[in-house]
Amino acid sequence: MVRALAQGTFDLLHPGHVHYLEEAADMGDELYVIVARRSNVTHKRPPLLDGRQRRDVVAALEVVDRALLGHEEDIFVPIERIEPDVIVLGHDQHHDDEGIERALAERGITCEVRRASPREPDYDDELLSTGRIIERVCERRC
Repeated sequence: MVRALAQGTFDLLHPGHVHYLEEAADMGDELYVIVARRSNVTHKRPPLLDGRQRRDVVAALEVVDRALLGHEEDIFVPIERIEPDVIVLGHDQHHDDEGIERALAERGITCEVRRASPREPDYDDELLSTGRIIERVCERRC
C-alpha cells in the first residue's frame, strides 16, 4: 500500500487545491494531508480560517483519507508518524525540494518527493489562488 502525503495551508479551499489533492491521491493508495497551523505560516499572510476549520474542510473531500493539523514546533513530526512513501508538493509551494529531501534523509525518513502539476483556469474569470479570491472579495464587497 502506497501512502501519499500532501500538505498546505488550504485557506479558502478552491479548485486549485482540489486539483492538487486529487493528483496527490493518484500517486498513492491512501492520501494523508497535513494542514499547516497558523503559527507555521510565515511565507505569506496568515490564514483567515482557524486550523481546525481548514482541516475539517480538507477532510471532507472524498480523495482525502485522513487530514490532520501540523505540529506546532517541528513540521517533520507528523511525517515521521505517517511514514509516507511519497510527499507531493503543490506546483507553486515555496518549499525547496532538495532541502526537504536532505532533511528527510537526516531523520532517516525514506520517501520520494514529487511536485504536482499546475491547474490551468477553465475560463478567464476562474480564480485559483486564495490571495486573488480575497482581493476579489475586497473589490466587490468592501
